[in-house]
Amino acid sequence: MLIRKRALVDQPRPESSAPAADGDDGPGTSRTSRLRIGGMPVWVFAAILAAVITAMFTDSLPPGMFSGFVVTMTMGWLLTWIGGRVPVLRDFGLPILLCVFGPALLVYAGLLPTGVIDLVTTFVDDQGFSDFVLIAVIAGAILGMPRALLINAGVRFAVPVVGTIAVVFVLIGVLGAALGYGFADAMLMIAAPIMAGGLPLGALPMSEMYGERLGVEASSLLGSLVSTVLLANIVCILCASLLNGLGKRKARPFVGFNGDGKLLRIQNGAEKFAPSKSVTQANLLALGQGLLIAGTLLVAGTMLERLFPGLHAYAWTTLLAIAVKIFRLLPADLEDATSAWGSLVTTVFVPPLLVAISIATIDISEILTSLGDPRFVVLTVATVLLAGLTAGVLGWLVKFYFIEAAITPGLVMADTGGSGDVAVLSASERMHLMPFATVANRVGGTLVLFVTSLLTPLLK
Repeated sequence: MLIRKRALVDQPRPESSAPAADGDDGPGTSRTSRLRIGGMPVWVFAAILAAVITAMFTDSLPPGMFSGFVVTMTMGWLLTWIGGRVPVLRDFGLPILLCVFGPALLVYAGLLPTGVIDLVTTFVDDQGFSDFVLIAVIAGAILGMPRALLINAGVRFAVPVVGTIAVVFVLIGVLGAALGYGFADAMLMIAAPIMAGGLPLGALPMSEMYGERLGVEASSLLGSLVSTVLLANIVCILCASLLNGLGKRKARPFVGFNGDGKLLRIQNGAEKFAPSKSVTQANLLALGQGLLIAGTLLVAGTMLERLFPGLHAYAWTTLLAIAVKIFRLLPADLEDATSAWGSLVTTVFVPPLLVAISIATIDISEILTSLGDPRFVVLTVATVLLAGLTAGVLGWLVKFYFIEAAITPGLVMADTGGSGDVAVLSASERMHLMPFATVANRVGGTLVLFVTSLLTPLLK
């Protein structure tokens, strides 16, 4: 793909980082631009799509990363374009929702060849596509963030994280008792795995703890816990889309409701929190520098995880990037290069990553099975809504914008972790908040697991 210099970094760092849909018929949009997909003329993209579909159904895709990129980019860009052409619904995250659920529905209906499913699963799990995208987003967002904003937001972040966990545990327990589900069961089987921020800190270790307590095999509990997390993840994505759509409405219910992507409400000294000057000129070497810096941070974070396994490599990578930014360990031009690399990856590769996650990890049959118990559904949905509302209110009290705090840390603590964060932040068009999402998931998830271990004796 040809890279136009100014298209990559000669623009302000985005308040909203979701990939733009080429089908957005805004004012002044020409007919030519409306007939482009992924920036390409429709006839070019159609030829690419025909070639990819033919290869998929004739089992002719070559093995390796290139096929993973081609399949997921083609599907992701097409679904984003389709969603972007639907008035109103596009403001509520339809392009992202199509990427998240469309491919999974194709798998469920048996319309995707097994070879394609295996190829994409390998692309995500073994070839590191998710690392490639997430680390670029995290490093780019942190190093492209105003230093004063990072320091001030980080200090306040503990309030909504800790407060949300406490409120959700207690109120879901009470609601579970009122519905006849049980106080302890609702708190430990519903709220705990959801708020742990994914399977590694949620369903997997909790099934072991609960199985030992109840004297049953952990595997007999794992399916229920995983269904809880998956259903909650869907609700998180839908809520993020709804909040994003509400934020685009002209009406503001109260002061500080929507920051349009900004986290902190600052009155005095606001210039310290403004994004630094955007790069005036992009070049291929700068993008390569950004790739190298982001990749090195992941390498260092992985080494630290092996030395201190209490934190995930993503969390260590985030903390390293924060230290680099706060202590000014890189020249400004290299910070800008890393930010530019993150912006490129966010724009080009987030829809393909969502498609890959949809194919590799979302099981529609499990989700349908989990909908059989109405009390389970009510408690799961209530957990997500409470997490978002509580984090929004507590964040607003410590000078965050309500919508931004409701999403991060609220909804991202209730999704499935890394891939869930991508989906939620994409649906809300706030991918640049990924560093805060990572901290909320890892630190908050560790706290939830600790609290759950103390409460496990309540199970009977």
